[in-house]
Amino acid sequence: MNAPTHPMPKHSADATTAEEGIAIQEEQAKFDSKSATDTAMQNTLLTPRFYTTDFDELDAIDVTPVREDWDALIDEMEADPNKGHFKKDETWDHVDWDNMDPKLKKEFIDFLISSCTAEFSGCVLYKEMKRRGHNEDITQLFQLMARDEARHAGFINDALREAGVAVNLGFLTQKKKYTFFRPKFIYYATYLSEKIGYARYITIFRHFEKHPEKRFHPIFKWFEEWCGDEFRHGEAFALLMKTDPKLTRGVNVLWIKFFLTAVFATMYVRDHQRPAFHAAIGVDPDWYAHEVFTKTSALSEQIFPITLDIENPRWQRNLERLHKANVAIAEGKKQGGVGGKLKQWTNSARAAMTFAALYTIPAKTHQVPESPRLEPVY
Repeated sequence: MNAPTHPMPKHSADATTAEEGIAIQEEQAKFDSKSATDTAMQNTLLTPRFYTTDFDELDAIDVTPVREDWDALIDEMEADPNKGHFKKDETWDHVDWDNMDPKLKKEFIDFLISSCTAEFSGCVLYKEMKRRGHNEDITQLFQLMARDEARHAGFINDALREAGVAVNLGFLTQKKKYTFFRPKFIYYATYLSEKIGYARYITIFRHFEKHPEKRFHPIFKWFEEWCGDEFRHGEAFALLMKTDPKLTRGVNVLWIKFFLTAVFATMYVRDHQRPAFHAAIGVDPDWYAHEVFTKTSALSEQIFPITLDIENPRWQRNLERLHKANVAIAEGKKQGGVGGKLKQWTNSARAAMTFAALYTIPAKTHQVPESPRLEPVY
């Protein structure tokens, strides 16, 4: 007698595994846009990357030191509060893509493609750990996180599909270049990615609660629940780091400072490439950056022994210099020829020196709490 088979969900929001979510997206990929996929395939300092790591080292993690907090978090994730949430419903407003301001349309599509690629990169990394690992604690966690990220990427792709520019996610899995990071670097980078993602989305969501007239696209209505997933994923990486005290001590504090600086600086430069988008939602990008940095710094105190001094006068001054250098690099690429190359090289060197100036701003230190678990408060 054959075992009963469960029908494939029709939408990635209802998928219970990352594999189901990806399969649904691959079926839809026949209608997706080459231009959007090409954009997602780019590898620059400012574009989301796909990562791989030492999966055997991850598989050897012992969560015994954080067992109580770990089990509570896994229970939250297994309860799956957002199953079925990330799909269009009756509150999804019509979007007049044809008559949208061309600059806003370009920047918003870039925002969606970048967000989709970032979410899917997490899905790919987490799914691979689940596939390769044998440690039940670790594989269970990564399967749950991969499920969430697949839903997020699929939902953003639905929004892009309306504009006729969706990303072929299956193609990305096979063809995009992968960057190898040691597990500890994965922890630092991904923890910050999840926490800053929470801070970004909740700041925008709260802004639209006060100014609903500025919400020009319905996807922003879904950001509050999205934040819940981002927050829980960040909690998971905080617990992973808590299993080994060496990860947040000694020379590793310098690495933590590097990743904090890099993630904050990258966000600042990337957001300042989208002036029409921020004007449309009624947000000053400098205010937004400071708000997100403040929230992320407060959250990261749960596991990191330092925070960046974002009130230091050198901080904002050098962020602005970094942005100007990035603009000049883009101008050099567009200019081409010997003059364009020289402009790129000169400003790449200027950007590197500016990053060093940001990195050398003295950090603030604090005592890390015994338990890293937090609850969303923003």
